[in-house]
Amino acid sequence: MARDDTAGHGTARETVSREQDRAPGTVHGAPAPGRRLSAPLARGIARTTATSFGPYQSAVVRIGFSFTWLLFLLREFPHRDELYGPDGPWSQELAERLIAQNHAFTVLIWADGRAWFELVYALAALSSVALLLGLRTRAASVLFMVGVLSLQNRSVFMGDGGDNVVHLMSIYLVFTRCAQVWSLDARRERRARAARARGEAPAADRAGPALWAVLGLALAVASAAGKLTVGWAVVFWGLWAVQGLWWYVGRRAPHGEPRILLDVVANLAHNAALLVIMVEACLIYSTAGWYKIQGSRWQDGTAVYYPLHLDYFSPWPELSQVLAAGGVMVMLVTYGTVIAQVAFPFTLLDRRVKNGLLVLMMTEHAAIAVLLGLPFFSLAMIAADAVFLPTSFLRRVGGWALRGRWALSARLGRRGAGAAVPRQRAAEQGAETHVGSTA
Repeated sequence: MARDDTAGHGTARETVSREQDRAPGTVHGAPAPGRRLSAPLARGIARTTATSFGPYQSAVVRIGFSFTWLLFLLREFPHRDELYGPDGPWSQELAERLIAQNHAFTVLIWADGRAWFELVYALAALSSVALLLGLRTRAASVLFMVGVLSLQNRSVFMGDGGDNVVHLMSIYLVFTRCAQVWSLDARRERRARAARARGEAPAADRAGPALWAVLGLALAVASAAGKLTVGWAVVFWGLWAVQGLWWYVGRRAPHGEPRILLDVVANLAHNAALLVIMVEACLIYSTAGWYKIQGSRWQDGTAVYYPLHLDYFSPWPELSQVLAAGGVMVMLVTYGTVIAQVAFPFTLLDRRVKNGLLVLMMTEHAAIAVLLGLPFFSLAMIAADAVFLPTSFLRRVGGWALRGRWALSARLGRRGAGAAVPRQRAAEQGAETHVGSTA
């Protein structure tokens, strides 16, 4: 009897095995190679379409570049006419001739006059403040891009490497969802969710539709006057129409399929733009490092010595002389800079090495800002590096900022719900994903 039972079980196993062998997508009972590859690919696609990666990293990039550009505009406010305005050596006629050749975008050639220039300069500063605070970020990011491109393309010979980075990042930020955390928009959204959770209707948003209507009117006037080329008209009208569609769908069917589709498209655009920002940062460092390798002064380890003795790049001559006096230090900094820039893209494969090199490179940029008097270049590069910062570190920094704000409020006599509020606010932001590897 026992032998018959065993034989029966063996027959059943053989039958199941034969059925598995004949099942599609299996090879001898094991998943076929195509299925082993398709499952992770399907999970990756689902995660990419359902999630906006790096919300903290994109927020830091937004804050960093808007802060850098705002500081630049404020510092150059007394010299704005000579740099980009009517009193500059690069006249309106020269600017129009150059724009006709390279087809760059700038609204400053739309009119020749001080009033128009002052208005554009003021709007550039105000859009930087709005983007820094995360206030109406969709519109603020587009206006920020318009301000950056308009001023920089008006006088192309006034920029440096830092300006080029701000120029590119202002375009990329338009396609990111960079206000999910650390923004006034995120705070407004949290309050709306809290109101709905209590069964209350959130406050009606009248400022958003009004701003959308004003920007649409401005676009209509510019288009009717023939100020926009076909390409830029498509870009601006497309962004304007998408924003209107987003508001309408969110109001009429906040949980319907159209809103889900819009979220998928927005996540794809955000993740692609964030990837481009990361690739851009890697290209900046790798190309700079490989070009340095070809220079004789970088090869013999003396390249850092010469800029330290230039009056134009010596805001602190005594400090520069102390650093340049040590031959070993100059050689170490010269070779270390080249090695760090060339190796940076490869360190992304290892989290600890990448984080250590990030600290080194940010320290180097801070030293460049102090020793060579290039603060805006250094701030722009540090903001670009921030896209690789670990999420855990950024969340910790956010927690410190919240605790500091509530401690300050307590000292000023405006204590809210107590020490648990910062922790609750940080928890409300939700668990966010990492950028790249486990950052």
